[in-house]
Amino acid sequence: MGLAPYGEPAFCDLILSELIDLKKDGSFRLNLRYFDFMAGLTMTNSAFDRLVGGPPRKPEAELTQRHMDLARSIQAVTEEVMLRLARHAHALTGAPNLCLAGGVALNCVGNGRILREGPFEQIWIQPAAGDAGGALGAALLGWHHYHQQPRRVRGDRDAQGGSFLGPAYDAAEFLKRSALPHEEMDEDELMSRVAELLQEGKVIGWFQGRMEFGPRALGNRSILGDARSPEMQERLNLKIKFREGFRPFAPSILRERVSDCFELDQESAYMLLVAPVKQTLRVNGQSCSRGPVGRPGSTQNGETPNFMVRLKTSRSTLPAITHVDYSARIQTVAAEDNPRFHRLLSEFEKNTGCPVLVNTSFNVRGEPPVCTPEDAFRCFMRTEMDYLVLGNFLLDKAQQKPAHIVKGESIDVLD
Repeated sequence: MGLAPYGEPAFCDLILSELIDLKKDGSFRLNLRYFDFMAGLTMTNSAFDRLVGGPPRKPEAELTQRHMDLARSIQAVTEEVMLRLARHAHALTGAPNLCLAGGVALNCVGNGRILREGPFEQIWIQPAAGDAGGALGAALLGWHHYHQQPRRVRGDRDAQGGSFLGPAYDAAEFLKRSALPHEEMDEDELMSRVAELLQEGKVIGWFQGRMEFGPRALGNRSILGDARSPEMQERLNLKIKFREGFRPFAPSILRERVSDCFELDQESAYMLLVAPVKQTLRVNGQSCSRGPVGRPGSTQNGETPNFMVRLKTSRSTLPAITHVDYSARIQTVAAEDNPRFHRLLSEFEKNTGCPVLVNTSFNVRGEPPVCTPEDAFRCFMRTEMDYLVLGNFLLDKAQQKPAHIVKGESIDVLD
């Protein structure tokens, strides 16, 4: 999804003729000659490599135009499959609303297209879409079927309440045990101070309450930054997340302000919908020139500019969360779901007029999101985050000893 906007759909015809037999109703069959997942340990095989003109990209290897075009083409075909399936489901049922789950439902670009172009009035995506979400389905099956408990529908809101279903921890107990330098604040003081630090361009590790259920950081295990900063995306990618610089970051926005900044008029509580940034916020009022698959076409004169030039070009007044195609993967924050995160966003808006923060998962590439205060402190010390918030406690990186290392549930200080 992240790389696709930099490419062209050059492989679409090849994919549809050789790799997948796609029907009008969205049903499809893969040509298993090119795939190895049924009997081997890899997704694709050497026949696939020959078909697309080269082997898989090695980790950290240079990104080429072929990689970008492959990403764009596979994304385009995936979106077409999703749209056809959605339209067929509507034709069969006539239902006004659509619920999605499964790993492909994490394709928030495709979800956004279903919302904008599909026949449904509303769509909702299970926040733990994918294999992990099967546990929730199994639990609900046992509760309703085997224990014969009634299903209760709350109306216009889902019952997962922001998907904060994981464990919570006592930050005070951790800090007392570890004797780390920190400052305790009341609610008003904490919100005011953190909003000021974000306004100054600081990167904040934000650890609150119960952990999110699902793959997205939703404001309890998050790394936060100022979406207005032109340097924030590159800094987060290269110095904190340790991943490729092209990867976009998601905005968290006050639910009541989402339509002011994005072309979206419904909730996206679980960061599973992509929508365009409002035209009024784009630099020089640039429009999103979209090709036949819902992605931007080539630039003027048919020439695609240098990848790094495109990557570093500011496209809106929220450059840290505006992707190359003027899109963003949006999380709306409602006061009833996450009052503390909502209040921080409100405080930041009060100071700056901007109701948006960069929100990315509290981890580095290759590691799961942090769960415990020990995990959070370890990640904080091994990256270039500036501050860590654990509940009502603020830790300043400058006050920590560089040799602090977290081992298990203890803090070792190496002099």
